[in-house]
Amino acid sequence: KDIADKIGMDISTVSRVANSKYVQTEHGTFLLKSFFSEAIQTESGEEVSNKEVKKILQEHIGQEDKRHPLADEKLTDILKENGYNIARRTVAKYREQMNIPVARLRKEL
Repeated sequence: KDIADKIGMDISTVSRVANSKYVQTEHGTFLLKSFFSEAIQTESGEEVSNKEVKKILQEHIGQEDKRHPLADEKLTDILKENGYNIARRTVAKYREQMNIPVARLRKEL
């Protein structure tokens, strides 16, 4: 959004370009999109990076009772209690992006 505003283009145009272009660096070649993060709006109207939300998810999953792991719906409720208005499907998407399995596969006896 910031870049779209700065160059006077629609955010969807910038997104399409970022999804189809690569950047070659001394550390390797990367999809341009990987340098951007999505913003999520909190209940207070503040925009935060999805990286912040992923960090919170990782912390809660790391501290969960492994005999009763937190389902995506419970993780969504926890985020909402902390002011992050986010859908369960988005929680599932972020969990998958972090290579964290679903609750039933995280269960330990």
